[in-house]
Amino acid sequence: MSHVFHRQCNQKLPAAVKGDGVYLIDQSGKRYLDASGGAAVSCLGHSHAGVREALHQQIDALAYAHSGFFTTETAEALGEKLTSLAPGDLNYAYFVSGGSEAVEAALKLARQYFVEKGEPQRQRFIARRQSYHGNTLGALAVGGNEWRRAQFAPLLIDVAHIAPCYAYRDQREDETSFEYGQRVANELEQQLLDEGPDTVIAFIAEPVVGATAGVLPAVDGYFKRIREICDKYGVLLILDEVMCGMGRTGTLFAHEYDGITADIVTIAKGLGAGYQPIGAMLTTEEIYQAVSSGTGFFQHGHTYMAHATAMAGSLAVLNAFENEQLVARVGTEGELLQASLKERLVDHPFVGDVRGRGFFQGIEFVADRATKAPLPVKTQFHARLKRSAMENGLMCYPMAGTIDGQAGHHVLLAPPFILSRSERDELVDKLVASINHVSEEVYKEFLACAKTA
Repeated sequence: MSHVFHRQCNQKLPAAVKGDGVYLIDQSGKRYLDASGGAAVSCLGHSHAGVREALHQQIDALAYAHSGFFTTETAEALGEKLTSLAPGDLNYAYFVSGGSEAVEAALKLARQYFVEKGEPQRQRFIARRQSYHGNTLGALAVGGNEWRRAQFAPLLIDVAHIAPCYAYRDQREDETSFEYGQRVANELEQQLLDEGPDTVIAFIAEPVVGATAGVLPAVDGYFKRIREICDKYGVLLILDEVMCGMGRTGTLFAHEYDGITADIVTIAKGLGAGYQPIGAMLTTEEIYQAVSSGTGFFQHGHTYMAHATAMAGSLAVLNAFENEQLVARVGTEGELLQASLKERLVDHPFVGDVRGRGFFQGIEFVADRATKAPLPVKTQFHARLKRSAMENGLMCYPMAGTIDGQAGHHVLLAPPFILSRSERDELVDKLVASINHVSEEVYKEFLACAKTA
């Protein structure tokens, strides 16, 4: 009997006992190719020698010192390196223990920035439907994952949500992708006008939407228009790169692809590659100086922020990115992974869309490719796919509710950056086999229902 409160109480999980490159090994010796990096976390695999050595060295010297009393050499070094690599003037890094904490810090800093500036009437956030920003109450409130929000709705602050940039489903036949992007981006301006622009603190969005909508990159021009609107009305732009950032899409920061800068950026997951819990909020010189020259105190904090061991691990992760030229590799190898997925699934009757950037790929499943009608919710396609893949020795990240929180199914892929060509072929083979197995089961159920109708 387990006394661990697992996220799914009645599910019996295998015990992971060892990591070996892109594989995890359970207590029976079975190997699982980690095609999702857990949850887009393990970008260096599970046994990177350089990161492990850096952690050992740091623990031997100093494991932890509370940030209210000390800074550490590792925190200072990581802050310098990270901000030097960031686009624009994201010159300050606030270190926490994960993505939800990073988003909470971003929301609170954005609010305090306007209080420091003498604009306390700015009290509202605007976000997007089918987004995900974390599970703490503030992050959950700005998120647009209806399934996760539903039972906690009475506890959440009121946030306006506009449409996502979801070209596969929402682009009209009479408009180009650019025109579609401008149309959907302009929803932000209309929402600002409806709210009263001087009441809004910030707009928050994922540059590439992750698990909730199955990897949605914005069309070209969308985020440039978003940036223009934010600038026009003096609203901050917060970009959540917790899942899509840190090299995952082929650039260190995902929004580099869109040619824009942000006021606040949140990162986590790939920043520590799973070797230590870590997250960070990066902010601009202007925002930092507003606090520094005002009260001088950001009214926020966590016990384990800027944890010395986590700092050392993350610094080693960034060094590995550079020394092994991994971010550029993600861009080229990601294109090959997507091409292989499209080739193998081009005629699959339940595959509607294959999309993504770099080693951040999504497959959306449908009941009808022509109409894009989703598979019935009751098929539980996502849960069955996860079980089938695990049986085949593959970890992937299937989800339901792709379209509106209830309808739709997809699978997310976020393999380690060190994935070899042969491992890529193994990933695709095992994934396609798992999809085919579940699809055959579902198709037989469709036929059985048709006979009894």
